[in-house]
Amino acid sequence: MASSDRQRLWRLLPYLAQDRRRLTLSLVLLIPVALGAAVQPLLVGQAISALRHEPTMPWLAGQSVPEVLRTLVGLLLVAVVVRLGLQGVQSYNVQAVGQRLTARIRDDLFAHALDLSLRFHDRTPVGKLLTRLTSDVDALAEVFGSGAVGVLADLVTLLVIAITMVSIEPRLGALLLASQVPVTLTILWLQGRYRKANYRVREELGQLNADLQENLQGLEVVQMFRRESYNSARFASTTNAYRKAVDGTIFFDSTISALIEWVALTAIAVVLALGGWMVSAEVMGLGTLTTFILYSQRLFDPLRQLAERFTQIQGGLTAIERIGELFEESIDIQELPHDERSKAAQLSGVQRNSAGEVIFERVSFAYRSDNPILEDLSFSIAPGEHVALVGPTGSGKTTVIRLLCRLYEPQQGRILLDGIDIRELPIQTLRQRLGVVLQDTFLFSGNVAENLRLDAEISDPELQRLCHELGLDPLLSRLPQGLESPLRERGGNLSSGERQLLSVARVGIRNPSVLVMDEATAFLDPSTEATLQADLERLLQGRTAIVIAHRLATVEAADRILVLKRGKLVEQGTHSELRAAGGLYAQLADLQERGLARL
Repeated sequence: MASSDRQRLWRLLPYLAQDRRRLTLSLVLLIPVALGAAVQPLLVGQAISALRHEPTMPWLAGQSVPEVLRTLVGLLLVAVVVRLGLQGVQSYNVQAVGQRLTARIRDDLFAHALDLSLRFHDRTPVGKLLTRLTSDVDALAEVFGSGAVGVLADLVTLLVIAITMVSIEPRLGALLLASQVPVTLTILWLQGRYRKANYRVREELGQLNADLQENLQGLEVVQMFRRESYNSARFASTTNAYRKAVDGTIFFDSTISALIEWVALTAIAVVLALGGWMVSAEVMGLGTLTTFILYSQRLFDPLRQLAERFTQIQGGLTAIERIGELFEESIDIQELPHDERSKAAQLSGVQRNSAGEVIFERVSFAYRSDNPILEDLSFSIAPGEHVALVGPTGSGKTTVIRLLCRLYEPQQGRILLDGIDIRELPIQTLRQRLGVVLQDTFLFSGNVAENLRLDAEISDPELQRLCHELGLDPLLSRLPQGLESPLRERGGNLSSGERQLLSVARVGIRNPSVLVMDEATAFLDPSTEATLQADLERLLQGRTAIVIAHRLATVEAADRILVLKRGKLVEQGTHSELRAAGGLYAQLADLQERGLARL
């Protein structure tokens, strides 16, 4: 096992430590279960020896054949019942440990995925991430639920059977054990090849899920542009690649099974030939030969199970590798330790009030090193000031919002909120003070009230009052159950305008000090927009506002306009000042008035 595998396994041990009692019980039961399996062939062999009047164990001496048979049948029944009972208890505990392990790892993996920055999620397809959270974690559970403990059980069974065989007849015992060596070495070699093939299966499964998720989410576009045949052909290609990868694992799995069967049949044939000669020469009794034949069959049963479990373990190690890779993804957006924050930041983290001053100091940022988005950007927004960000597509307007919310970190410079570097503020405090309304509204499945509350603790009467103040009464009256009306995934049973109304309302409920809007009224019809405009004006009173604006009417109402071009601030001022200057803003405004461009 590679050192990286060992390190990842060590990382998983704390999860198992929480079930150490169940694990300890399962490990303690290994010995009696193995003894129960090993004693059964011995009792059968003794019964045959008694029927043929051959020497039996000393404690059976002096008994008649019927008495010996009754004793041996009774002991065999007890051995079977006890073994099955203990095996049932062991299996239940092992499976319980596996399921608990699955739940804990999946919870931590999900929490870690949520903590990872947008930079990671931008480059990772959702389907591949889902594969790691589902099938990879399930494969890991099989390793600890049946694979790892099962391997220990098989090894203990092999050891007990080997000791018993050698003690009964050393020559035949040594012969059977010698046949295990080449089989074990070949299996280990094949398992290494299986591990590589299984990793490819996991990768192809992730791509399969990614393609499926993308096509289902974009189903409307697929149908409108008649892409069904083309996308189906692409998906068939992905499915074919997954099938070929699975075929590779089937080949190695089948090869291992076939090898064990051939060696087992050969070993039994050798035992029959050599044992038959020894019985004919009266060197060994028929009962002893029968015992050895039964042992030779049982000796390869654990080996078969070991091969199957090694297949599970190799799949589990692949899952551990992929899960470990996700756990090893660094969290870019981290809070500073409390003792490293300034006194102002510590105090600000306790007090929720905020004036809303925003300052960008020489901020530079790039999603890729070869494509800078913001370059040495500096500006300040006074408390309560309403500022509009305008500029051509790709000028960095949305990036400014993402950096302010700490969804990304700038490579250079710093961003201040009320004179405090936002990296010193607790993330929860920072995002409580920022109210963001994006153009692309996302609603969770559930009901309207849950989507308005999100993380806020608001009573039903208080929520009703806030909705009334924010002008949601007409919308709620149209919904069949008001605030309790169920919403489908992404709010699919609401119109775009209705989703946007809820998005604005849930920001207003949180009473932020800085309101950030990315064309919040873009999808509203004129009537709905007029209804919302008065509520937005009330919401903006006394708050700092940063608006990404594309409409001239929105820009004209701003206290100040910041004009961005290729990540640099090229102009700033009021609407009239910038029109009079005749620069980029004036050009964009003229084009929009003629219906040829958006700001």
